[in-house]
Amino acid sequence: MSEATSSAGLTIAEWWRPVRRLLREPMGVLGIALVLLVVFGAVFADLLTSFDPTKISPRDRFQAPSSTHLLGTDQLGRDLFSRVLHGGRIALYVALITTAVSLGIGIILGLIAGYGPRWLDNLMILLFDSVKSFPTVMLALALVTLMGPSLTAVMIVVVLVNVPGYARIIRTQTIALKSSEFVTAAQSMGASNARILRVHILPNVIGPLVILASMDIPVVIAIEAGMSFLGLGVRPPTPSWGSILNDGFASIRDTAWIAIAGGLPIIITTLGFTFLGETLRDVFDPRLKGR
Repeated sequence: MSEATSSAGLTIAEWWRPVRRLLREPMGVLGIALVLLVVFGAVFADLLTSFDPTKISPRDRFQAPSSTHLLGTDQLGRDLFSRVLHGGRIALYVALITTAVSLGIGIILGLIAGYGPRWLDNLMILLFDSVKSFPTVMLALALVTLMGPSLTAVMIVVVLVNVPGYARIIRTQTIALKSSEFVTAAQSMGASNARILRVHILPNVIGPLVILASMDIPVVIAIEAGMSFLGLGVRPPTPSWGSILNDGFASIRDTAWIAIAGGLPIIITTLGFTFLGETLRDVFDPRLKGR
């Protein structure tokens, strides 16, 4: 009983050690604070504002920020603060779902490419490079032509753009590990390829990729905002940071608040996830320990 307790205590201590290191880094604390701010605003958008983000009020158009409208109103009289908060839901939904799907597909394809036969590795590398070579905008235009502007089209574009990068990283690390002693020992004991990949290789390659994925979230948000700005993403009147930026660009001669309201959350989210990802890399990367 005491051994189990001490073992559990050691495990908890090992788990909290990097967390304490993360909280000791000012950049990490700032990143966590900014990320929590964005997540809190998106989750509790209905409680933080009483305005409907899609309700049109022509009499209130182009109002400056005030106690009633914290970020002012747009060209249709819609409350910008409400639209920014609800637009955060779209941004985080797309970023988290597509990053998780891209990560899962990339891990599977990378493990197959790195552990499989040479001909399969070459074929999958050719596939990764072919998909990666397509410019994001051209790929988005092609999909929108086939599917029409929608949130689904945005998510498919993001997955296609991100999967090759994740798969190549997993492939490289899998090739480095498949000739290691513990993998050879597992093979000699009759372990199946699926078990070797799941138990022995995957836990050793997933950590850096998760950190990389956290740093890719603002990139995904920027892609969603860019496609919505170009009219290729979510359709009006659904609030999106990209569509708010588009409204601000069209009305820049009347007021600058709309463009600021659309750009500010993108900046905050980018800084938050970038600071957090950089700090996580410094904490968990063994090559950076002790610096």
